Order: sequence, then C-alpha cells, then structure tokens
Amino acid sequence: MKKAQIKQFIEWVKEGYGSPEEFAKILDQGIEMLFYLEDDVFTKREIQEVVTALRRIIDFIR
Repeated sequence: MKKAQIKQFIEWVKEGYGSPEEFAKILDQGIEMLFYLEDDVFTKREIQEVVTALRRIIDFIR
C-alpha cells in the first residue's frame, strides 16, 4: 500500500470504529463467528482464506 492509502485506511477505521484497536476487536469477532457457520456453506479452504486475510488486517492495524 502507498502511504496515502494507509493514511486513508487508518482514517476510515477511526471514523467508522473510533480506533484501530476497536476495529481489530470487530474483526476478531468476525473470526469467531466463522466457527459457527453451517456445514457445506463454504469450503474449508475458502474459510481459511478469509481468516488469513482478517488476521493480516488485524496484525497490520495493531
């Protein structure tokens, strides 16, 4: 990401969630929700890809 994109992303997070930490909490909750998906909705691989992306975002903003 370019510096301007990072700055814009951080501002979006602050405006929408108050702080990067609060946004990270929401993303963590999203990961937890994935554990309660019904069978055969998504492939295991699709779910793993989503979790990986969410974890990377969480790590980036922390």
